[in-house]
Amino acid sequence: MRLTTVRSRRRTHRCDTNRIAETDEQMDTDRPDPTESFQHQPVMLDEVIEALSDVPAGLILDATLGGAGHAAALLEALPDCTLVGLDRDIDAIAAAGRRLSVFGDRAVLHHSDFGDLSLALDRVGTRQISAFLFDLGVSSPQLDRLDRGFSYRDAGPLDMRMDQTRSRTASEVVNGYSESVLADLLYRNSDERYARRIAEAIVAARPVTDTAELADLVRSAIPAPARRTGGHPAKRTFQAIRIEVNSELEQLAVGLDAAIRHLRPGGRGVVISYHSGEDRLVKVRFDSAVTGGCKCPPQLPCGCGARPEAVALRRRALRPGAAEVERNPRAASARLRILERA
Repeated sequence: MRLTTVRSRRRTHRCDTNRIAETDEQMDTDRPDPTESFQHQPVMLDEVIEALSDVPAGLILDATLGGAGHAAALLEALPDCTLVGLDRDIDAIAAAGRRLSVFGDRAVLHHSDFGDLSLALDRVGTRQISAFLFDLGVSSPQLDRLDRGFSYRDAGPLDMRMDQTRSRTASEVVNGYSESVLADLLYRNSDERYARRIAEAIVAARPVTDTAELADLVRSAIPAPARRTGGHPAKRTFQAIRIEVNSELEQLAVGLDAAIRHLRPGGRGVVISYHSGEDRLVKVRFDSAVTGGCKCPPQLPCGCGARPEAVALRRRALRPGAAEVERNPRAASARLRILERA
């Protein structure tokens, strides 16, 4: 795990967004930076700020830092809070460090999976946080860089690693998993209706060499009427393989439980998910915190002694507004859930 304290030329606890933009532009002209393309448009930013606007003073955990769009806005909106940001992508850490430099020591960044967030909090000397944010899935810069292998629209290597220091790649999954295991993960990770047909086509064509070939195989395995609806036919397959390569659902379950445990009373947690599998897992973990794990019939008083840890501030997930979806089509599938520590 890599630890970075973000420092600035001028330290301040109140920075307007114009100052942030000016500082980024100035630093970009000082020297070339390989991470300068890592600019991620934060999804449902207004909803995140509103949800966390009343949290106690203290530490905010951004478990999926990315390009630091959410992090910068939270530090600006909550001047009595500091932030620890985690990301498994070293390019994201570098880009976020540049963007957050105007906040000085109020921002500390770790190259880390969010499954290791307890260790990250130990490193900064705290066991309690006032808020947490998980913005799940792959970021726009990762999708747009063909060498990362996330895109199904152009040829790139079968990689899909968010943390490029890890060994398992998409090529290992695509070319090494058995047909039955591959079909199961396509269905489990993305609800792919044609999982078995796609797995059969992939295994028959091995070795698959790049993302364009994989996308063509998926397209050919799906019936023509189904290819004409629901976006790109390879979208779900690429999503499922990416989730497998990065152990995203396993990391999410561990990370969410830990983040909820570390919340101080009155603290809040926000999770933005982008597909049904993620959202189901978030809802299960939030429901477990709200009920304390109680399994008693809902129409009867609890007799098992369970102790609720939190309250859900909304029964249903929030969705982005039409204006945001028009401005940023990748936000269309977002679902936001909010929890408050009891």
